[in-house]
Amino acid sequence: MTDGEAVNKRQMAPVITLTTDFGTSDAYVASMKGVILTINPKAVIVDICHSIEPQNILQAAFILSTAYHYFPEGAIHLAIVDPGVGSQRKAIILKTPKAFFLAPDNGALSYIIDELDTTPAKPAHHFSPSPEQRKLGAGFEAVAITNPDFWRKSVSTTFHGRDMFAPVAAHLSLGIAIHKFGESLSHVFAFHIPRPFRDNQGNLIGRVLHIDNFGNLITNIRSGDLPGERITVTIGSQHIDGISQFYAEKEGLAVIVGSSSYLEISLKNGNAAAFLDAKVGDEIRLKQ
Repeated sequence: MTDGEAVNKRQMAPVITLTTDFGTSDAYVASMKGVILTINPKAVIVDICHSIEPQNILQAAFILSTAYHYFPEGAIHLAIVDPGVGSQRKAIILKTPKAFFLAPDNGALSYIIDELDTTPAKPAHHFSPSPEQRKLGAGFEAVAITNPDFWRKSVSTTFHGRDMFAPVAAHLSLGIAIHKFGESLSHVFAFHIPRPFRDNQGNLIGRVLHIDNFGNLITNIRSGDLPGERITVTIGSQHIDGISQFYAEKEGLAVIVGSSSYLEISLKNGNAAAFLDAKVGDEIRLKQ
């Protein structure tokens, strides 16, 4: 890094992103931004998504995982989908080599942990029904947000996003060390993300991870998992031959490698999820 690059990096305004299920028809998101900007007026706040389905922790986890890579190093990412707000669930900060993540300890950071954890793990063929405690590997640091010095003076039992997470993120963006916010953690809760595997016939078996706003089915099979382009993909009773390069390349159902390097099933000028009556967790089968 040159001297000029180092100076620019120090002068860069801190970036704080928001991913929530709050929607935009109420004042919840705006009030969080107001809290952040009151503490750090120089913060740059970016909305990743506020249309997460209510209480859909896995959806929030996936969307955050596809976006955070594109932000500057040191960015602070808030993921607030919190059906357990006000209960005994922990609020946590997770530090990785390149970013900070703030979330309830409810599995909202599952993909972050799964992507960066290099410790051996058993392949998961299905989504686990509930998150389980997972030991953090090398490169991770986590704390429970237990120090009220960094919260708002009055904390609502129903809106920790505004009264705990937002002020903590703002103070973190000012350079406060992570250990100041609370006690260190060696384990956090995470869902087991299903991984593709081969069956007894040598077929590659995957699962639908996410259905996007267009009805495209995004699977857990990445471009590097593909045995080649001459494949047949089966979902339900439908068989799709070959891999297309873009959405409009062929009529009907198509298989493409999307912008996040995951294999997707799409329907030209239509909604693949509705056409197939598909849902997250459904099985897909690849045969060469």
